[in-house]
Amino acid sequence: MSEQTMRAVTIEEFGGPEVMRTRRVARPEPLPTEVLVRVHAAGINPVDWKTRAGHGMAGLQSFPLIPGWDVSGVVEEVGFGVTTLAPGDEVYAMPWFPRPAGAYAEFVTAPSRQFARKPASLPHTGAAALPLAALTAWHALVDAAGVAAGQRVLVHAAAGGVGHLAVQFAKHFGAEVIATAREPRHAWLKELGADETIDYTQRRFEDATGGVDAVIDLLGTLDETDVRSVSVTRPGGIVVSVPGGVSPGLATAAGRAGVRTSPLLVEPDAAALTAIAELVDAGAVQVQIERTFALEEAAEAHRLGETNRTRGKLVFEVAK
Repeated sequence: MSEQTMRAVTIEEFGGPEVMRTRRVARPEPLPTEVLVRVHAAGINPVDWKTRAGHGMAGLQSFPLIPGWDVSGVVEEVGFGVTTLAPGDEVYAMPWFPRPAGAYAEFVTAPSRQFARKPASLPHTGAAALPLAALTAWHALVDAAGVAAGQRVLVHAAAGGVGHLAVQFAKHFGAEVIATAREPRHAWLKELGADETIDYTQRRFEDATGGVDAVIDLLGTLDETDVRSVSVTRPGGIVVSVPGGVSPGLATAAGRAGVRTSPLLVEPDAAALTAIAELVDAGAVQVQIERTFALEEAAEAHRLGETNRTRGKLVFEVAK
């Protein structure tokens, strides 16, 4: 095949998983300060299928659209002015977010300083599972909540992609970690560092814990998790609400209780990815992959992701 084209998953209209097609499209070329990366693996995230369905970051997209943001691969070319990377470097990133990045493809281009060197201890499939989920957890704990040793941190949806990393980061920072998840995930979450686990299908979390310094809320208004989290948070503590930001109900409840709130939308952050890679290589953090897929299996991957029953992450193997 021509070096001017590449395989990619594309969509021409918003809709269900069936709108995704794998075809050959023009290969991107790096502009000055950008790098061209040959993608070895691409991570799959909830925002991907939400955007495909016309939600999520749909308002920032245009057709034809190549979905996805998480990538791990090898630098193929560098544009004029790039000083931090060279051809052959193994890198990972969540480039351009929330603008289109085109990660479900054999090549991507983006500013060189949005990429970090991938964890040396991980294959590309493991590295591709990290960026969006790990940066979300990192920004929530470090930048929004300022979690410190000795604090109590509650992580909702702790068995998911963001959640299982948030548990490990919080534990690494010296916090006491409470995790909500279905009971079959409890033993695994305790291996990752959770001190307490709560099966939200058996009892309400507000009946099982309290005195929390920070809540990492990955469910938002679902079952009023955001508002209910206020009751377990100490005055002066914080609820970081990731999906959809701070709802009016959360703002009202938190204001009455003297609890702080913060919305969160993850951003490209090469410095944080470098710190995360160091933790991974030191053995302090691990990423869980539920299953890998070929690009041609994009519809199947999204259908599985939309069940919200996966343990950890889903990943495309783009090149072997």
